[in-house]
Amino acid sequence: MPTPAQTLERRLGPLDAAALIVSNVIGGGILFSPPQIAASVPSALLFFSTWVAGGLLAFAGAMAYAELAALRPRAGGEYVYLRAAFGPVAAFLTGWTSFVAGFSGAMATNAVVLAFYLGRFIPAAADSTPFFSMPVAPGSLALNFSPQSIVAVAAIFGMAWIHLRGVGPGRVVGDVLAVLKVAAFVLFIAIGFSFGQGEVRNLVQTAPVVPANWLLALIPVMFTYSGWNAASYVAEEVRNPGRNVPLALALGTGAVIVIYLLLNALYLYVLPANELAAVNGSVLDVIADRLLGSAAGDTMGVVSIVSLLASISAMTFAGPRVYFAMARDGLFFRSAATIHQRYRTPAVAIVAQALWSSLLVLTAQAQTLLTYTGFAIILFSGVAVVALFVLRAKQPDAERPFRAWGYPIAPGIYAVASALILANGLFTAPGPTGAGALVILAGIPVYLLFRRGAKAAGADRRDT
Repeated sequence: MPTPAQTLERRLGPLDAAALIVSNVIGGGILFSPPQIAASVPSALLFFSTWVAGGLLAFAGAMAYAELAALRPRAGGEYVYLRAAFGPVAAFLTGWTSFVAGFSGAMATNAVVLAFYLGRFIPAAADSTPFFSMPVAPGSLALNFSPQSIVAVAAIFGMAWIHLRGVGPGRVVGDVLAVLKVAAFVLFIAIGFSFGQGEVRNLVQTAPVVPANWLLALIPVMFTYSGWNAASYVAEEVRNPGRNVPLALALGTGAVIVIYLLLNALYLYVLPANELAAVNGSVLDVIADRLLGSAAGDTMGVVSIVSLLASISAMTFAGPRVYFAMARDGLFFRSAATIHQRYRTPAVAIVAQALWSSLLVLTAQAQTLLTYTGFAIILFSGVAVVALFVLRAKQPDAERPFRAWGYPIAPGIYAVASALILANGLFTAPGPTGAGALVILAGIPVYLLFRRGAKAAGADRRDT
């Protein structure tokens, strides 16, 4: 059990945790994934159905996590649930993947895109021409220091500094950015449908779709929805977690689903599915250009910068709680379990994530890792939902302040759908999926090293 010195303070309310979800989910994915999905599913109705299905699955998953978080209101999210249900190896592998790519890779990617959008106002910020390069491995891998990479690293460490200095400052920044993000998207959607030039018939356009492609399209859809579980990572810092974590998961996930469905409806309203599939870059920019004309670039630049900052803030908040939980169990660097005496935050874990994310920025490996491990988000969230069934069987009499809605059907559908999507991904895209599996499995020897170190440390403590 954690000692008082290893326990975080409960200072978050349900709206704070819901804002964390909104900020964590709505990021670069909704700007860049719709054309990819439209290319696989060129029928407007079926394209829209992937977003409906993804939203329903996300909500079913959120309600399963709500029960797990209320049962075990500790930092770490699925790391905690997989450890309780399946043991430390499975738990470590989800934490390992979160550190290597899940949080760190997504944060690095968002930071680079942030520098790109900042370049609209300060052109040098988007300049990717290196000042100098530092080789770090044989071949092409090198640290590339350019204006763009320096801006991205500055954004990562700037947000780390804010969140390191306490839950209070981090909460305020996160809440403000979340409100600005939601307000900007809601206003954009309202203006688009009220004054935009579009065709309602685009929303019902049909085209033949291969069933396997529809399933394959669910991978980027669910990746774009990923982050709905963010409140579970900070459950140890939420007041009255048995009530407030489930409430936050419902409110945050519900808000994201509504915004995503309205945004995709607007995309189709302005662009037929075949034109949407041909968009190269941010679809939001293209839609804005149709709606706002010459003012679109600067307007969408501001919206995108706020959105990306909010996402970086949310990942800086949530991710380190996983590594903190792992370190507390002896499965990560022991210093990462340290809580800052003054600010009461997992300071070392925050800095560790910032350092690794910055290395991914400088080596330009973030997007590659995300491509390889995107399926891991579906894998581990599916396994975590299965943990709900396991813990119901193992601990039937445990106090459960919240019980998952629709159990066992809704979480069962989520688990089966996750398995089908993963199987389809392995069959239709074995290269990236297989590479991602190797990244995950690479965590096993790392686990053994940490496990051996934890045993040695325990022996040392016993000797003294």
